[in-house]
Amino acid sequence: MERLIKLLTYTLIISGTIITLCPAGLCEEPTMQQLTTPQNVSYDDCTKDYNMPAEKLYYLTLASISANRFEIKEMQSKTGYILFKAGGKEYLASVVYYGLNKSMLKITPVNNNYYFAPGIVSNIFKYIDINVDAKVEQIPKT
Repeated sequence: MERLIKLLTYTLIISGTIITLCPAGLCEEPTMQQLTTPQNVSYDDCTKDYNMPAEKLYYLTLASISANRFEIKEMQSKTGYILFKAGGKEYLASVVYYGLNKSMLKITPVNNNYYFAPGIVSNIFKYIDINVDAKVEQIPKT
């Protein structure tokens, strides 16, 4: 099987960027270089549906942005948006309410230029996926 993958995999180097082409399902996950190299990101990769209340998704998104050490510029919990800066660009994370336990997270660049490192968006989604079962609770004031 490994020989077949090596035969079907092609590696191109364009302007210092390594691009690996292979049939779907045969390649491994993207490497760190592929996640941090700026490239055109599709709008569909910037949105994700979740089976959780919008309020919980908002707080998990806020925690994810903080955990990834992105700079939070502005946030508003009532409308469900977070404006943050990562990699020298500003992004808007919007939580959309669909129903009691259905919501969507949309992360888009403020300037509508979708040429950026896809790791910014995928790392936020991964953090939320890992912590989806975490309980959101209020810490009492001391």
